[in-house]
Amino acid sequence: MSSNSGIQIPSRLPLLLTHEGVLLPGSTMRISVETARNMHLVKNRLLKGTSLKSTIIGVIPNTRDPEYDTEDLPTLHSIGTAGLAVQVVGSNWPKPHYTLLITGLCRFRVAQLLKEGPFPLAEVEQLDKLEQYTSPDEMSEAPGPDGELGELSQRFYQAAVQLVGMLDMSVPVVAKLRRLLDSLPRETLPDVLASMIHTSNKEKLQVLDAVSLEERFKKTLPLLTRQIEGLKLLQKTRKPRLDDDKRVLAVRKGGVLPGRQFSLDEEGDDEDGDDTAVLERKVKGANMPEPALRVCLKELKRLKKMPQSMPEYALTRNYLDLMVELPWSKSTTDCLDIRAARVLLDSDHYAMEKLKRRVLEYLAVRQLKSTLKGPILCFVGPPGVGKTSVGRSIARTLGREFHRIALGGVCDQSDIRGHRRTYVGSMPGRIINGLKTVGVNNPVFLLDEVDKLGKSLQGDPASALLEVLDPEQNHSFTDHYLNVAFDLSQVLFIATANSTATIPPALLDRMEVLQVQGYTQEEKVEIAHRHLIPHQLEQHGLTPQQLQIPQDTTQDIISKYTREAGVRSLERKIGAICRAVAVKVAEGHNVTKSEAAPAESVPQGAERSVCRGRRAEEPDGVSADMAAPPDMPIVIDHIALKDILGPHVFEMEVSERLTLPGVAVGLAWTPLGGEIMFVEASRMEGEGQLTLTGQLGDVMKESAHLAMSWLRSNAKTYQLTNLVGGSDPLEGTDIHLHFPAGAVTKDGPSAGVTMVTVLASLFSGRLVRSDVAMTGEITLRGLVLPVGGIKDKVLAAHRAGVKRVIIPKRNEKDLEEIPANVRKELDFVTASNLDEVLNAAFDGGFPGMSNPLTLPHIVSKL
Repeated sequence: MSSNSGIQIPSRLPLLLTHEGVLLPGSTMRISVETARNMHLVKNRLLKGTSLKSTIIGVIPNTRDPEYDTEDLPTLHSIGTAGLAVQVVGSNWPKPHYTLLITGLCRFRVAQLLKEGPFPLAEVEQLDKLEQYTSPDEMSEAPGPDGELGELSQRFYQAAVQLVGMLDMSVPVVAKLRRLLDSLPRETLPDVLASMIHTSNKEKLQVLDAVSLEERFKKTLPLLTRQIEGLKLLQKTRKPRLDDDKRVLAVRKGGVLPGRQFSLDEEGDDEDGDDTAVLERKVKGANMPEPALRVCLKELKRLKKMPQSMPEYALTRNYLDLMVELPWSKSTTDCLDIRAARVLLDSDHYAMEKLKRRVLEYLAVRQLKSTLKGPILCFVGPPGVGKTSVGRSIARTLGREFHRIALGGVCDQSDIRGHRRTYVGSMPGRIINGLKTVGVNNPVFLLDEVDKLGKSLQGDPASALLEVLDPEQNHSFTDHYLNVAFDLSQVLFIATANSTATIPPALLDRMEVLQVQGYTQEEKVEIAHRHLIPHQLEQHGLTPQQLQIPQDTTQDIISKYTREAGVRSLERKIGAICRAVAVKVAEGHNVTKSEAAPAESVPQGAERSVCRGRRAEEPDGVSADMAAPPDMPIVIDHIALKDILGPHVFEMEVSERLTLPGVAVGLAWTPLGGEIMFVEASRMEGEGQLTLTGQLGDVMKESAHLAMSWLRSNAKTYQLTNLVGGSDPLEGTDIHLHFPAGAVTKDGPSAGVTMVTVLASLFSGRLVRSDVAMTGEITLRGLVLPVGGIKDKVLAAHRAGVKRVIIPKRNEKDLEEIPANVRKELDFVTASNLDEVLNAAFDGGFPGMSNPLTLPHIVSKL
């Protein structure tokens, strides 16, 4: 079988027909076996054979399209490659097939086809010599070709060396290829390199058919030259930072792949090493604390040992990139000019004196002590009063970066603390991610809607915020993703909420609560003309020379089309006016004071009346364009306001509803601000039952029973009777107490004095004053206890046109928060017991009182 002079293949070989490529001597190729003939060859020859000869088969390229393959044996290519079956792998999915790993040995010519089934068997003639060298010295002693063939051989060898020299020798597979050039005989180099470089099957078939060694060199040398020129062009077109990188020749261990033997790796090992070195420099230059630096260096050491194909490589790389990008020592310098800060705050926001004073106090202390920790402020107030915009204005005043974190609906504590890196898709929490976004460690963080945090199986985010908002703990805040401490003590946290009722007590205790009350009508007018109207004009492409809204019109919008603590609805109404005027401006028409473009809600009849009035003023025979008035601003008066916004939404209905006994006005607090609340009572013959309607909570129901019990116990004193004239108001009488609107849930103790007044009016038959509203909690002994939300309630009464407000005596201190202009327009009655309440609620006092005019303490027009 073998000798030092050469190796002979069997004279009879089974033939394997392949569509997948061309096997050349000296190369290795994987071939999929699916056809019946080839399957029989594998089963009967390769799997059952026991000798070395049984593993040698002939591989013939089949040029016929496999889709049209039939049972008939196709015309065989005359030249094939004898190959050694190194590996046989079988599989049943998706259908039975084998995969062979075959190494090419030499060429052969088909002399005679001996049989066609079950697999082709042919008598073959060996065309190439199979030399066997026991050592490199023997190869060096073998004489080389001379003449033209020797010249071709030398040129080919030099081109092969040039090709390998263009690659990176530090890559092991490239170094192996270089050694292969020196160890293989020159005669085998054309077949080996033709199978490695990128060539088509047609070109490989031409190399296979080149039986003469000289012809083989001539066929392969142009292919090698083309590959070298392609590499040169590729190197010229690469980016400058990659100019020195070498392309990598991907060669399968022990041979080459069949389809694409030559592949180029865009990201070489050198580049990866450079990136790791750059990352290491960034880590050392990030000025991290010592614990964080140790963790990063440890992770970087692990990263260098990982191959890029590992999933953990990307996770570790992302972690290190985040650690580098975090502002461990980067900060902005605060603007500590208090005068400039005061001017900036006043220009951005009207009113809000308490909030502005707190910011100026912080600046003053920062001037005296530069290491002051950032305060944790919580702005509590109804929607639309400017809590979020104040936070942004504070950041601009201090010269700091601003970042808003919306907490409404957040129910996973990982949103605050982050996910642990063991989870798939882990990421840092919103606090760390916000610091990465702003790029400094002392920004202003606005935690918006902190009262609307949720709670679920994923944890309680409100509890996770305890560490963030605690000045004694947040200097070492640990995010689960980072797993190292980060200092949040220089961050100025501002939280916003509509109510403190839903904030956990532990979290509320860590914040400095600043109440942001609603605006008075005068403040809304000032805000509208300073901020809202200019902003809406800019948003709609209008100028003050095109649209003017007088202050009287703004007051009408506030009182008749909006009733809110903030200014959001007011801004929307101004936007509706701007849109209506924009239509007329775009059409080229001007609107006079008594004429304005209707909005989408204006009836068609109103639009037609305006158009008819404009046409009536045009002279006969003159077009509308010629008769148009000179350019002038569109001034919105009350007529134009009604055309644009429609009928009044809110009317002064207090006096209209207090026309019968058994009706009074109470004051209530809601997260949206203060509201007035009408309480109605009626009685009918019955069994002494008290009926309560209006979706009342347990506290309000108890207040109603308290009011009823106190009136029954004092019925003789106040001369209260039932329907039949008895001294017990409930004897033979049913009482129905109702709180409109019935669809709104109501609860709280502050309606106690209102219920007493309503029932006293019902039993006495006297009317409650139409300009009085009241609030206060009662006891069974007739005392009036203090309640909260006095400013919001008073502002609601002022918006509704009430002139007298009855409040508990112990709430007199809260009147200092009421704006001076509101206090001048209202009469405040501070009552310590129900006698004083009833005396102030009825004209001329209430019957049964010894000196009704001197009992209540009236604070008139403070």
